[in-house]
Amino acid sequence: MNIPENLRYSKEHEWIKIEGDIAIVGITDYAQDQLGDIVFVDIQTLDETLDRDEVFGALEAVKTVADTFMPVSGTIVEMNPILEDEPQKINEDPYGEGWMIKIKLTNPKEVDDLLDAAAYLDLISD
Repeated sequence: MNIPENLRYSKEHEWIKIEGDIAIVGITDYAQDQLGDIVFVDIQTLDETLDRDEVFGALEAVKTVADTFMPVSGTIVEMNPILEDEPQKINEDPYGEGWMIKIKLTNPKEVDDLLDAAAYLDLISD
């Protein structure tokens, strides 16, 4: 299971990478593996400001649909345009081309509440 050390993680299996006051968000390798083949990405929240733990979108896989949650509060400033035509990028490269959204942080201190790689590994190992 791939769990990059340079990212932070939510208990709902989103990852976050901070670049200045922007956070890049996607789902973890573990989450995409559990969902199976992702066939559709539904994000209707562009330009909306959402609180931590609010639903920002949904992923449709062959056998299920799963909500995706905000790991931190902020305004969704960008969606990954590749995912409209190639949702499978989330399965193929969850930490690279499969990123989902970019958020302008409203409370950067919330990042400190997220899990590091070791804590996330403990979470999924139980």
